[in-house]
Amino acid sequence: MHEIFTNMNNYFQSLGVLGLALNSCIESFFLVPPPDFLLIAMDLAKPEKALYYATICSFASVIGGLIGYLIGLIGGRPVFNWIFRKNPEQFEKVEQMYNKYGSVAVFFAGFTPIPYKVFTIASGVLNMNWWKFTIASFFGRAGRFFIVSIVLILFGEWIKQYLEIVIIVVSIIIILFFVALYYINKAKK
Repeated sequence: MHEIFTNMNNYFQSLGVLGLALNSCIESFFLVPPPDFLLIAMDLAKPEKALYYATICSFASVIGGLIGYLIGLIGGRPVFNWIFRKNPEQFEKVEQMYNKYGSVAVFFAGFTPIPYKVFTIASGVLNMNWWKFTIASFFGRAGRFFIVSIVLILFGEWIKQYLEIVIIVVSIIIILFFVALYYINKAKK
């Protein structure tokens, strides 16, 4: 699996800006490497174009999110019905929660390492308001990609010099985020 992802990443990278756009779009509804890796590499190589790359990434990702939404809207309901076939009441609870908090969920999925593609498809399945979905997707994805690019503009040279330490720190932050989420959910129950 690692080799497949590496080959995909290399292919997208070989296409330059078009590859960044394709990677960002496809990752929003299908299993491919996140565009962050390519965005970071391109930002570090040409920091003067970092905001341009973040813009490409953002819009392509939202377009991909809309494709995921359509996949869920057109074909996802039977899959969800099958998954929840033994407990349809649970599906109704999920749908009610999604109707209430769907925009927030889409925003955080777009902004964080949570798999955004799951939420794009689920939004279509659960028939989330299209405009709310699009707005939440745009702000979540753009927020994520622009923060990455701005950080690389400001600290790119330093990051290149201390890349291993940066990777470790970012990994720890991601782990702490999921641990905090776990304990927050546990405390709510």
